[in-house]
Amino acid sequence: MSDLVNFYGDNSGLLLEKTLAHLGIGAIAIAVALLLALPLGVVLGHRHAGAFLAINTSNVFRALPSLALIAISLALFGLSLLNVEIALVALAIPPILTNSYTAVDGVDPDAVEAARGMGMTDRQVLTRVELPLAWPLIFAGIRTAAVYVVATAPLAAIAGGGGLGDIILNQPTYRLAGVIGATIVVVVLAFAVDGLLGRVQRAVTPRGLRPARQLQTLVPAGTDTAVAAEAAASAEKV
Repeated sequence: MSDLVNFYGDNSGLLLEKTLAHLGIGAIAIAVALLLALPLGVVLGHRHAGAFLAINTSNVFRALPSLALIAISLALFGLSLLNVEIALVALAIPPILTNSYTAVDGVDPDAVEAARGMGMTDRQVLTRVELPLAWPLIFAGIRTAAVYVVATAPLAAIAGGGGLGDIILNQPTYRLAGVIGATIVVVVLAFAVDGLLGRVQRAVTPRGLRPARQLQTLVPAGTDTAVAAEAAASAEKV
């Protein structure tokens, strides 16, 4: 334990530098995956077609081992950040593509028909009805992908990509305390990203789709029914 504390104390600047590099590697992968998978999933879900394409594409990418992709990319691109990003993008695409397709495809048909009956165009139906209702599930896929990428990004060090993996894979230099210390930082980052995106997911969820608060936590036991009803109504406005 003392070795671990000493490692953190002696290498705080190094950990900060590697953590920022780690987050940068993950951010690039998520951004590319969003550009590739999100529009495809939304369009296919809006058209209620291409389930085979969306699901099987996700399954293919999910089945590809990240280490194998890095090894193949090494033969093509050498030691560079590019081959690492290819592997991380392939890891991030499945949850984003699957969730975006399923979310838009599963929007209540009655809500869509009501929007069309009001004279909305196809684009307006997508942007004003389907996407707002689908965002919670879409964002859940983005959140899952982000956690996967943050947890897997240490593999970047294998191909010279940098990040916290440089410490984890270099035990001769940083010793066991460094390996454990950097691993703990990766775990904390994964939980932090999950928690942060969880808050964003709640923020983008329409109020009517958010889980209702438990009445028991708002009203003490034995409270009059009318007072309880008033408290519940007040809670819905919060």
